[in-house]
Order: sequence, then C-alpha cells, then structure tokens
Amino acid sequence: MNSMPGGLEMARECEKSGAFDSAVKSSPQGRLTVTTVDFVAELAKRNWHLSLRDANKWIENNICTFMDISTNEGEERTFVLFNLN
Repeated sequence: MNSMPGGLEMARECEKSGAFDSAVKSSPQGRLTVTTVDFVAELAKRNWHLSLRDANKWIENNICTFMDISTNEGEERTFVLFNLN
C-alpha cells in the first residue's frame, strides 16, 4: 500500500488513471482492450504496486466504460471498451 503524508497520496491517485490509459491496446478486431497484467505493469512504472486482485477492484470501481470479457477464471482478466448506445 502506498501511504504518503500530507495528501500526496491523493495527488498521486491520478497516476492510476494514466497507467490505465497507457495499458489500453487495440486488439486485432479493432476493439480497445486492457488486461489486468498490463495495467499492473504500467502501475509499477509509476511506483504503484497493486496485486492483480486490487487492480481489478480499481478498474471495476473507477472505469465505467470497460467491461470484463475474460474467458478464464482468476485475476488475470481482460476488459474491453463498450459502446453505451
């Protein structure tokens, strides 16, 4: 867990959104996807160290435009951008 004094943790929270954006890839079908593994790797580049489980929880709680399309059980999940229309 990243605990920082003086509200710095809140200031760094936006880095998670940036890490998510950097983890998004275009699939061969042209869909935008992100895997939990790629997201965690991007977080690590920003000195955030989340488990796959915690990363999935963050995605579920903070990203409403991607849905889980994982075909296997477990924490290594895949999310895809979906159209609300």
